[in-house]
Amino acid sequence: KKTVAYNATMYICASFVFSLIAFLNVQEQGAITVHYFDFINTSSFKIPFDFKVDALSSLFLLVITGVGTLIHLYSTAYMQEEEAPHYARYFAYLNLFIFSMLLLVLGDNYVIMFIGWEGVGLCSYLLIGFWYENKEYGKAARKAFIMNRIGDLGLLIGIFLIASQTNALDYLSVAQNASKFEFDGVVIMFITLSLFIGAMGKSAQIPLFTWLPDAMAGPTPVSALIHAATMVTAGIYLVVRSNFLYHLSPSTLDFILVIGLATSLIAAFIGLRQNDIKKVLAYSTVSQLGLMFIALGVEAYTSAMFHLMTHAFFKALLFLGAGSVIHAMSGEQDMRFMGGLKSKIPV
Repeated sequence: KKTVAYNATMYICASFVFSLIAFLNVQEQGAITVHYFDFINTSSFKIPFDFKVDALSSLFLLVITGVGTLIHLYSTAYMQEEEAPHYARYFAYLNLFIFSMLLLVLGDNYVIMFIGWEGVGLCSYLLIGFWYENKEYGKAARKAFIMNRIGDLGLLIGIFLIASQTNALDYLSVAQNASKFEFDGVVIMFITLSLFIGAMGKSAQIPLFTWLPDAMAGPTPVSALIHAATMVTAGIYLVVRSNFLYHLSPSTLDFILVIGLATSLIAAFIGLRQNDIKKVLAYSTVSQLGLMFIALGVEAYTSAMFHLMTHAFFKALLFLGAGSVIHAMSGEQDMRFMGGLKSKIPV
């Protein structure tokens, strides 16, 4: 167990150090693209396996690896009661999750992003259903997986459309070819809506948000990782990364604004009536994501990113705090049975 915990946390910690170096490099030298090999290479179409580190991805790197390191550290003690094989399985999933998330934000084209996108979906399924002997938890994991697949179908259609229209899938080429599209035309509207449906699934917007509160079936550090720092922000990342497409489609931006507004209000009202300490935080997350989409809907990308960054930290801390309270209460999650904890668990 010690070996597992030590290794798993050290890898993510090392990633954080490298992310910090990359972040500082971007500040000095600007964006860099690294080419590894040609992933798909035909006579008319080429998809290289490239990583891009720019202002946007370097910020995500810091959040993912920074919060990820702390959550790994917290998990080493939180999951201590698990038997050794399950303990190892938990950390393997957690490491794979971070790997997929890094692939998602580092990819220089929509295909690599999609590989990471699906990897994150798989890991969330494995982690939510971690205690698979409980039938309800298994159902919650399947619900998350299927709802994400619905969103992913939209994303896939969007990617195919971009490929057929611009004959390229790397962000730079798509941005350069974006002028081909008719301003607020049917094609660009369809593409941006398809991409947004993918974001709706991952970032839990109406009507694809009900999987997120159910995802509380997983261990609490998983909730902190998935619902605070990383997975649910993938949809925000997708829209910000594709801003050159959304700029051409004001109708889609209005739609994003309306969905974000509705989600943030409805989720906040549902959250008010919850008794489960983790469900309250889950609905709060949905509400906060709605706020980020409101910012995206009015093209205030910087504000959305700022809120994403602060939310990653405060929501992760809230979840870890909740986990600590649940442990102190020997697994009790109903807030109606809590109170006077200040003297019992001051730190």
